[in-house]
Amino acid sequence: MLSDHHFQYAMENTEVILAPDRHIQTFGSTLINYYLVTEDMDQLSLTRVREGKIQAERPQIISPDQMAKLLVEGFGEKAEAFADFISGHPEHFSFLKYGFKMKKDEFQSYDAHEPKEAVLEKIKQQVASKNDPFAAILTGVDDAWEVSLLKFMVDMMNSSSMNNFNDFRRKGLL
Repeated sequence: MLSDHHFQYAMENTEVILAPDRHIQTFGSTLINYYLVTEDMDQLSLTRVREGKIQAERPQIISPDQMAKLLVEGFGEKAEAFADFISGHPEHFSFLKYGFKMKKDEFQSYDAHEPKEAVLEKIKQQVASKNDPFAAILTGVDDAWEVSLLKFMVDMMNSSSMNNFNDFRRKGLL
């Protein structure tokens, strides 16, 4: 099991080398093709590549009333007062819910006996030749690679949310 230190280290050492050209789509699901490159800490010039797909489900609007109910579960009076404030001022609050699925059936991992930089260059060329607007290349920490992937997913939600809110507003849904 990873300690808090390992989580923090993995988050701080996750780097997006190539971000998708597009944000998470507002009115449909988005399929992100990722390449996560890590270095083995025990063997020199052993680089591990994990390729897979992450499906970002269509963002869902959560009403202020629904969010208020979620916020106060198990909290006291002050939380209930805040939830009432949110419910009473829906024009000031908008919430989106994102869902992700990692498709394990399309996940693969392989080792390259080359330095990380050389492997990254090959992957960049491979991705460029595919012209995939939803491709992502990441580097991370080998023993906590899933943390690196989760951090990337959270960053994708954050960078997409303003576009998604604007799309919902243009359609009159917010």
